[in-house]
Amino acid sequence: MLYQHFTTQEEIDRAYDPMLGRDPAALVNEWRERSEASRERHRASLKVSLDVPYGPSLAERMDVFHADAPHAPVHVFFHGGYWRALSHREFSFIVDDLVKAGITVAVVNYALCPQVRFSELVRQAQAAVAYVYTNAAELSVDPEQLSISGHSAGGHLCAMLMSTDWESSFGLPNQLIRGALCVSGLYDLRPFPWSWLQPKLQLSGRDVQEFSPLWLPCRVSAPIKLVAGALESDEFALQMSCYAEHVSEQGPAVTQQLLPNVDHFSILEHYLNDGCFVEWIKGFHC
Repeated sequence: MLYQHFTTQEEIDRAYDPMLGRDPAALVNEWRERSEASRERHRASLKVSLDVPYGPSLAERMDVFHADAPHAPVHVFFHGGYWRALSHREFSFIVDDLVKAGITVAVVNYALCPQVRFSELVRQAQAAVAYVYTNAAELSVDPEQLSISGHSAGGHLCAMLMSTDWESSFGLPNQLIRGALCVSGLYDLRPFPWSWLQPKLQLSGRDVQEFSPLWLPCRVSAPIKLVAGALESDEFALQMSCYAEHVSEQGPAVTQQLLPNVDHFSILEHYLNDGCFVEWIKGFHC
């Protein structure tokens, strides 16, 4: 066995490649068009700060979409792309309803594998949250009202952020995150060294051990919401349920939900049109 019941790379690829049977270019182009339209709307009202640097490398940038109220709650979003594709610019379209709800949203860019090692990618996600927390006054947000979410690889990064020892690593409170929403996340990295992704990810055995949230302590006690789409492969639901059990054994409040009629990509529409993600994120700040 390579992983669980899988005996071949082809089986793992079928289970973990949500792009199979889709037109990737068409999907990404749609996201880019919608995101550019969103940025234009916010630029027109002077309510967006683009490519704000949160670290020294060119990849360490975020777009901040400002709510009208000063000292607003702030939500930090991490995009997907299996740690080796896409950027913050494809995902501006998720912010509109959150900003309307009075929440400032930071959409984070980060370096991709194989240009950087997996450890650096995780470090940049941590640095982005640390930047928002420590620069709250400049961003006109409330550092005590910080929540996070992420899609796919971004969901994995959010789980890693919940496993971060913020006090010893950054000198910040271990409870700086008020809540996390992990959307179609990956919490067990063991299948990926056997998959089509390995030439890009170059995961070592040590990487799998150190960066699989399923095997790490959850150090932030804030609520965690886990979701996956009912039209995704069973592996996404299985990863979700295994991680939910792992977190619940450690004390933090965790809920999991399989959302009907959505796949790995259409699940993002729940950030829009009064979708449940907006209500859940608002709930983190109550």
